[in-house]
Amino acid sequence: MSVTVCTWNINSVRLREPIVLKLLKEQAPDVLCLQETKSPVEKIPTEGFAALGYDVMIARGDKGYNGVAIVSRLPMEEVTPQNFGGKGDARHVVGRLNSGVEIHNVYLPAGGDIPDPEKNEKFDHKMRFVADVQNWGAKASGSAILVGDLNIAPREDDVWSHKQLLKVVSHTPVEVEAFEAARAARNWVDVTRNDLTEGLLYSWWSYRAKDWDAADKGRRLDHIWATPDIAPKPGAGQSRVLRDARGWEKPSDHAPVFATFDI
Repeated sequence: MSVTVCTWNINSVRLREPIVLKLLKEQAPDVLCLQETKSPVEKIPTEGFAALGYDVMIARGDKGYNGVAIVSRLPMEEVTPQNFGGKGDARHVVGRLNSGVEIHNVYLPAGGDIPDPEKNEKFDHKMRFVADVQNWGAKASGSAILVGDLNIAPREDDVWSHKQLLKVVSHTPVEVEAFEAARAARNWVDVTRNDLTEGLLYSWWSYRAKDWDAADKGRRLDHIWATPDIAPKPGAGQSRVLRDARGWEKPSDHAPVFATFDI
């Protein structure tokens, strides 16, 4: 069965409900994973989702910050999430498809402005979170997809200027090293870059830019990983970033990222 998964940091699901519905209508992914929903679960506007056939939701929420949700038109069973980072915050949810494939939706902490865990508790939390993903991955088994706003742009062509961002949180060497260790622990395939191998590729553009499109100072912070047994073949054309969504009315600063799997 062909299953299309989309990940999107929506930056408030209630505020941006209209563009979530726009995406579901126009792009029709089978599974939509949202991060930074900024809403208690009971206040997420599910009626519009259900009207479009997305009648399954697995979510965790906090008022005004964090929050993750999986919205699906496929049957899905909720699986107990991990406590990555040790704070018990709403940054991970898991759903299991009938095929047995697990879909993990992760919102990794941004980490603040100072890339030093001794001086910046937020950065320390981020690094502990990544370490927990690594340790969990080393012990986990089975077919799985992991998506989300992972708040790290690992490759030189995942940022607008590798040289200028080396000391900026999200692209520092210590983050990239930890990120790749976490990915290697379960031999996750970077699905997006396994398909779109060449050239600059971004999924996030700051609100601070007067013209984000023209300036194009982006970073690839949003990722789709898969275990090797279900990862699409390299160059299969089953991955994309919906850049246009960054220019929709009242947009998120992130663009949706898609991948299609045969599972």
